Amino acid sequence: MSTEFALDLRAARRKAGYTQGDIAHLLDHHQSHVSDLEQGLERPTLVEIITLSLIYGRSFESFFDRIMTECQDHLTTRLGSLPPPSAKTAGTFNRKSSLAKLKRRLQVSDTSHGSA
Repeated sequence: MSTEFALDLRAARRKAGYTQGDIAHLLDHHQSHVSDLEQGLERPTLVEIITLSLIYGRSFESFFDRIMTECQDHLTTRLGSLPPPSAKTAGTFNRKSSLAKLKRRLQVSDTSHGSA
């Protein structure tokens, strides 16, 4: 998981004056879960990220940037091995164009987010 996100999370908690116990209570988790999040040992769920954003009054772009890069890398790999359709149908008419657009988006995303 992103060390930058874990550091952002810890810094936000300390700046707000909360203890890990406070955050654990608000998240309805054990304190060790908050510690694991702040050490980068666990990845938060989407609900936890939203809840933490509400608690701290900020967003955590560092986490989303990392996830975006991971998804981009995964899709690029999968796109390269996508098998052809078994049959051409009206439902696959735009497939080739859509795949080309996806490839371009992934390339643009690669330059804007960087690779991990």
